[in-house]
Amino acid sequence: MKPIRSLRADRLTVMIYESRESMGRAAAEAVAARLRSLAAEHDTVPVIFATGESQLATLRALTALERIPWNQVIGFHMDEYLGISGDHPASFRRYLHDNLNGRVPLRRFFEVKGEDADPAKVCREYAEFLLTYHPLLCLLGIGENGHLAFNDPAEADFHDARDVKVVSLDPVCRQQQVNEGWFPSLSDVPSQAITLTIPALLRVPELIASVPGPRKSQIVRRALAEPISTRCPATILRTHANATVYLDRASAAELPGDDSGFVVQDAPEGSGKNI
Repeated sequence: MKPIRSLRADRLTVMIYESRESMGRAAAEAVAARLRSLAAEHDTVPVIFATGESQLATLRALTALERIPWNQVIGFHMDEYLGISGDHPASFRRYLHDNLNGRVPLRRFFEVKGEDADPAKVCREYAEFLLTYHPLLCLLGIGENGHLAFNDPAEADFHDARDVKVVSLDPVCRQQQVNEGWFPSLSDVPSQAITLTIPALLRVPELIASVPGPRKSQIVRRALAEPISTRCPATILRTHANATVYLDRASAAELPGDDSGFVVQDAPEGSGKNI
């Protein structure tokens, strides 16, 4: 799949595709190639998967591809609402079952049990799983407020000592869940969640982010152009040594052109560099 544009912002590679579908196929092909490569080098391939409307095109394309060593993949997810069960229509466990591990035969999948009566224990145990398996690849998105996982601006900490924690969700994050159709109203969206922290995500050697759609265009511009800070947590992606963001034309609509601080080029030719 050839992108219509590519650019770099600091260390971050950005690939832009004509449509959500072509973006999803391109991201899925990149993930599949890495899974095959990693499976040839490791007995197991631990992977963190994101959820939400932004991930559907990528996950649907990925689970339709052949010759992926799913039997070596150990799955993790990023977050879960506090107080809802795994069969709740908006549960991220249910989402991943419907779109990933219910479609392909992963070796194992570790769930974040949001309904557990002791969320602190859930955080500790999930952090131990992450440290035991050391995920090698992370699929992620960027929230409309710039969050990574459920690290909203008020909760994000680039130097967090924890790998998993309980957070409060801000109004923009909660409204996004309504806008995407996961909940009927804002009052139905839980106010807290369990999430992997920013350091836990950045520790993963390779990050592949899928960020399609017009509602993401403003935050994409902020993530690539603003100073790196927790005011827009996704800006931290620009510091990672091996991170790629996949966009469609709609989510890239507010990006500046060649005379800005970015280097833009026709994708088939080489790679961009920072000014």
